[in-house]
This record gives sequence, C-alpha cells and structure tokens, in this order.
Amino acid sequence: MAYYDSPAIVRTRSATPMTPEMSKILPYVTDKTVSRHLGSYGKSMDLGHARSYFNPAMRTVYSRYSPNDWSLSNSMNFSLSDKERSFAERLRADAWRAVKETDARTRNRQNDVTKRLGERVHDIAFWKSELNNEIGAMENEINDLKEYKQTCEKALADTANPLHIAEECLMNREKRQGIDLVNDDVEKSLIKEVDIIKRCQAKMKKVLDKAYVQLKMDRAAQHALEIDAKDKHHAQGLDDRMQQLRNGSAGVGYIPGIESIDNTMSIPESWARYTQENIARSQKERAASERLRGEIDSTLRHCANEMWNNFNSVNNSFNTRIRETTDARNKLQAHLQKTMQEIFDMERNINLLRKAILDKELPMKVAQTRLDERTRRINVELCHDPVMKSLQREVAEIRESVRILKDRLKSSELSLARLMKTKATLEHDISVKDNSLRIDSSFCMGMRKGFPMDPKVGPIFQMPIC
Repeated sequence: MAYYDSPAIVRTRSATPMTPEMSKILPYVTDKTVSRHLGSYGKSMDLGHARSYFNPAMRTVYSRYSPNDWSLSNSMNFSLSDKERSFAERLRADAWRAVKETDARTRNRQNDVTKRLGERVHDIAFWKSELNNEIGAMENEINDLKEYKQTCEKALADTANPLHIAEECLMNREKRQGIDLVNDDVEKSLIKEVDIIKRCQAKMKKVLDKAYVQLKMDRAAQHALEIDAKDKHHAQGLDDRMQQLRNGSAGVGYIPGIESIDNTMSIPESWARYTQENIARSQKERAASERLRGEIDSTLRHCANEMWNNFNSVNNSFNTRIRETTDARNKLQAHLQKTMQEIFDMERNINLLRKAILDKELPMKVAQTRLDERTRRINVELCHDPVMKSLQREVAEIRESVRILKDRLKSSELSLARLMKTKATLEHDISVKDNSLRIDSSFCMGMRKGFPMDPKVGPIFQMPIC
C-alpha cells in the first residue's frame, strides 16, 4: 500500500503499487501489437499489411504473412523478451536497494525518534522535579506564613485586653475628686499607652492585610505550578509510553492524515520558558512571603517592646504617684493631728479666758461698791485721797483687763473657728487622697499586676526582646 508516499490509499491487483514514479519507468504495454515493441525495427517495418492469398479448398481469399515476416516477428519477440527481462532485473535490483535503504532509513528514523522521546522524557522529568521541589517549598512557605498570620491575629486580638485596661484606668481616674484631678504623669502615660496600643493595632492590621494578599498570591503561584506539574506528569507518562512503543507492540495502527494535524501550542524554547516563568514567579512570591514574615516578626517584636516599655513606664508612674499621694496623705494626717491638738488647746484657752473674764466680775463689784459707799461721806471727808485714786485705778485696770481678755477671747474664738475650718479642709483633703489612693492602688494597679497578655501567644508578649 502506498501509505507513506500518497495521501490517498490506492488499491490495485498488482503486488507493486503503481506510483507516478513507477509509471514513468515501466513501458507502455496496453497495445499488444508487435510493432509497438520492436524499437527501431518496428519503426522501419510495418507488419499490419499482409498479402492476400486464394485458398482453393475453401474457395476464399485469406491474408497471409510471408516466412520472412514470421522469422522477423520471432526475432523481435526474442529481443523484446531479453530487453524486458534485463529491465526487470534492473528494476528488481533497484527495488531491493530501495527496500534496504528505506528499511534502514525507517529504522534509523524510528531509533532517532525513540532517542528524542527519551530525551524529551528526561527533560520533562527534570522540569517536573524542579516544579515539585518548588511546590514543596511554596507549600512550606504558605504554612509558615499562615502560622505567622495566626500569631499576628492572636496578638492583635490580645491587644484588646491591655487597651481596655488602659482605658478603664483613665475612666477610673476620672473619679478622682477636687484638687487630685491633676493632669499628672500617670494620666499622660496612660494616654500615651492607649495611643501606642492603637498604633500597634494599626500596624498589625496592616501586616495582616498584606499577609492575606500574599497568601492569595502564593496560592495562585502554587496553583500554576501544580497545573504545570500535572501537565508535565501527563506528558511524561504519555511520552514514556510512546518511547516504549515498538513495531510489535499492541495498539499500533494506521491513523490516516494524522501527520497533517498540528495542534501544538508551543515550541521547545517557549515550553521551557513557560515553566521557568512559573518557577521564577513562585520564587518571587516566596521571597516576598519571607520578607513579609520578617516584617510580621519585626512588627510583633517592636510592638511587644514598645507596649512592654510603656507598660513599665505607666506602672512606674503609678507607683511614684501612689508614693507621692501617700506621703501627702500622711503629712495631712499629721497636720490634722496637730490641728486637732491645737483645737483642743484653743478650746481650753477659750474656757480659761471666759473663766478669767468671769473672775473679774467680783473684783469689779468690790471696787465699784467701795467707790459707791465712799461717795456717801459728808463735808470735808469727801476727800480725794489716795484710796479713792487707788479705787479708781483699780476699776479702770479691771475694766481694761476685761477688755483685753475679751479681745483675746474673740481672737481665740476666731482662731478656733479657723482651726475647725482647717480641720474640715484637712479631713476632706485626706478623704480625697484616700479616694485617689484607692483608685490608683486598688482599682488601677489591681488590674495591672501582670502584663495583660495571653501567655499562649508566645514569649514576645511576656518579656521584652531586644
């Protein structure tokens, strides 16, 4: 069958296919007359005209050749037979050489194709191995990034507790009273702590958004690698099976026109470049993912250090403020004690002054009675003697003493009133200080005994990392 030389299958009764090339080589034998095969003889002689002879037996005229024509025809047939046999021998030799040559060429071509299939399988296996290695590396990177992302999410969730505590401390300190409503270092540190925690939360949210996008990019790159590796696996299996295919293998058969079908989508250069680009894309995304993991780690460490340092700073400010408030309260209590003692002494002094004023009444009565009785003297006995002068001075002195004592009493009473007011002020101030101490030491520091982080998150939220 002429399968490899002509696009159509030609079926003939001859064992040798009639190709255009063969039709040019073989002689034209459709005309069976001798003159067509006599060569130069046939060209110079025409055997188509025989002489007429009368047959008396049949009483008929017949056409007859001469003996020379008969001999010449035999000679020409002998020559034609020799010529055709010689041509056939040459043709058989050429056919045998063609068979050998085509067989060798077909066998060499098949071996070359088998070799190229082996090389192709090796190339596919190489790139498939590179793809699988990169897929494994990307899978590990995705898992690592997921772990970092989960750690960052847990850390972000756990910042809500210290933020709540800082805001609660600010709310509790709003319950301070009077003069203790001071914009002190504690309040400034708490406001700074709230600001730091919120800034840390913003940083964590930013890297979490980046991690979310990077995970999508990593999965997209991994998906492209997996599709490429899957295609490589399918192609490797197919080409490996084709490499093992032999002439005696089962399943071989004619597929007319298959050699004219070209459904290829790439050439070897673009085929290798496609896989290289997928691997390069994956490596690029892996590098970006590693940098992002480093950014997450540095962000967590920076936030942990900053929050830890500010936490200690706020606690130190609280302790300092508590000591200052305690000292002020103790001094107020000491002053209150002294004031109460002074009030007690002043009350005694007032009582003493009142008694002294009261004690001046009888001497005044005596002196005035003496003067009154001495006014009853008569005539010349009404003498302005030293006694009268002494009595007059005595009355004046007693009156002056009473005035002085009353002035002292009034001043003492005013002082006592001021002391009582001071006592009330000190007591109120002490109650204000007690309230501030209760807020700072019990409420605020009670919530800030330990660093408000979940210890399951990791050591970076339990101690500072330099």
